[in-house]
Amino acid sequence: MTERLVRFLYGDPSGVIRGKQVHRSRFDDAVVSGLGLTRAQNAINVLDDLVPVEGMEPVGEIRIVPDMDTYQALPWLDGVGSVFCDQVGHDGTDWGGCPRSFLKRAVGRAGTAGLSVQASFENEFYLAERTPSGPKPWGDGPVYSSAGLDRAAPVVNDIVDALVEQGIEVEQAINEYGPGQQEISIRHADALRAADNQLRVRDTVRGIAGVRHGLLASFAPKPWADAIGSGCHLHFSLRDADGENVMAPADDPQGLSDTARAFLAGVLDHLPALVALTCPSYLSYARLRPGAWAGSTVSWGFDNREAALRVASPFRGRERASANAELKTCDASSNPHLALGGLILAGLDGLERKLELPEPAAHDPASLPGFRSLPATQLQALAELEADTVLTVGLGDLLTRCILATRRSEYARCAQMGDDAVRAVTFEVF
Repeated sequence: MTERLVRFLYGDPSGVIRGKQVHRSRFDDAVVSGLGLTRAQNAINVLDDLVPVEGMEPVGEIRIVPDMDTYQALPWLDGVGSVFCDQVGHDGTDWGGCPRSFLKRAVGRAGTAGLSVQASFENEFYLAERTPSGPKPWGDGPVYSSAGLDRAAPVVNDIVDALVEQGIEVEQAINEYGPGQQEISIRHADALRAADNQLRVRDTVRGIAGVRHGLLASFAPKPWADAIGSGCHLHFSLRDADGENVMAPADDPQGLSDTARAFLAGVLDHLPALVALTCPSYLSYARLRPGAWAGSTVSWGFDNREAALRVASPFRGRERASANAELKTCDASSNPHLALGGLILAGLDGLERKLELPEPAAHDPASLPGFRSLPATQLQALAELEADTVLTVGLGDLLTRCILATRRSEYARCAQMGDDAVRAVTFEVF
């Protein structure tokens, strides 16, 4: 390691990437002992309000301990590296408030069931420039157009190079529907690495845009009232003990296996509560509207982009290997460890209960009878989460109470501020 400064980073329950920075001279000791962090740090919401949570008072400390497999030099800064961390107690064990440890527990549950999960977060985000009247979209062009690709190329090309330099395989980089909106798709990985990669992508995009180009990059779910929202669609597939994709039957690569059907049925059954983790912020619900290609109902379908859960068609020549599903009701205001851990627990519950997958939606489910609407507000989603024992037991008491308290405090503040003020304040948070 040649970097003189190293950032010890973690995703907190509010979805913000936070951390501390140490000098190289302290690094070896910090790898072993971790860095001290007040227990209250996780009780800070999106607006940086400290929220009262029993067990997360500003008394007592935990430690953030790095996973050295995640270490990377930061391509946009000279002599700075970063590593993602677990939060542990003084004895080195999970203290009950660590989102990354929650995902590890969910992965362990899947392993007990003979399964592993491969996943990837497909991010949409806006590039913008600062103006006296607020952020203005930058690099706009017709959606999926060569002109749009050209206009954003100076920034997007640098982002792609920086991700590849950090070991992340970029599959697609396109200009999306909104003015100045981009999309980057990366290669799938095991669940823990996929969630870590999501934090790495967010950090890299903002670092390259800001430090190298003097621009803003926003992953906020609805940064402008009159522009399409941004999601980070969560793609996932199930693997058996031999690492084989078991989403589709061996004799029907276009279909769904019994395992996949029960797992997807579990995701749908818990979806009204799960969105409190996958679409957790106040403005997430301005995106989850009919006609927005974001999913607004408890629904699934084959290549149905209005359904909350889309079963993607496999690619010719690698049909079984490429079979996967996409949760469209997910955005980058989420902590990816919470989002993916929640999805895994929901799916495993479907397997344990042998749930039946309902009929797929062949059209826009919001226009059809019989489909339950998803929560219309952050507050409604939190009520669903509080009532969902599969998710709350999986999260544990402390993390559940933290999420409910910090997010409800966020809702109260944001509802008082109004949507325009919230957009302005959170544009650069995510």
